[in-house]
Amino acid sequence: SKAKIKVFPHKDATAADELLTQTKGEARRQLLITDGVFSMDGDIAPLPDLVEVAEKHGAIMMIDDAHASGVLGRGGRGTVDHFGLHGRVDIQVGTLSKAIGVLGGFTAGPQVLIDWLTNRGRPFLFSTSAPPAVAAACLEALAILDDEPEIVERLWDRTRFFKKGLEGLGFDTGESETPITPVIAGEETTAQELSRLLFDEGVFCPAIVFPTVPKGKSRVRTIVTADHPEDDLSRALEAFETVGRKLGLI
Repeated sequence: SKAKIKVFPHKDATAADELLTQTKGEARRQLLITDGVFSMDGDIAPLPDLVEVAEKHGAIMMIDDAHASGVLGRGGRGTVDHFGLHGRVDIQVGTLSKAIGVLGGFTAGPQVLIDWLTNRGRPFLFSTSAPPAVAAACLEALAILDDEPEIVERLWDRTRFFKKGLEGLGFDTGESETPITPVIAGEETTAQELSRLLFDEGVFCPAIVFPTVPKGKSRVRTIVTADHPEDDLSRALEAFETVGRKLGLI
């Protein structure tokens, strides 16, 4: 893309409004883009506020729902459904390799956009198509989410259980509002040691360090799934308590 890129501060709709005002005459169209769920902190975008900003400026509103698909909204329909903003978000993109559990991704939007991408989108035109088995698995996963909403309900039950346990132990879980729950350790070496010691206790929890996250905010990132039994989560919490006390994090 030859578009000029301007970045507004995290979740700051007022700053996005100001940027769109400042750049109004620089191009034929403006595109306002946000994640639905942010991958490192697990917090949710203020989509209603951003949609109002986009509508005020006549900008195209686009959301990347990679971490919200299968998690937020009815049956995991994503952030747009979560906030009830149907018809007010122009483009919704996401992945089929996270909560959906297969491979690939999707773009949803007006038919004119889909036709244009099909005929002009270079990543689509020059990529090998998904094997039929992968496409069938994606369709079946979506059908299961639609037919069995209790899967998403169970995901949130497990998430609340695990978050409450971590916070009750005294860990810093940041601003998380979703199953993505960081345990912030601070320094890179501390996060790496936390990850290593947890692995020794039977818990696989990778360390995330700079430049993926800011300096001083290194962490391990936990993600609960609907298939985690509470017994396993309780055992993980015991491991976190043991290691957290050893490292002086709690």
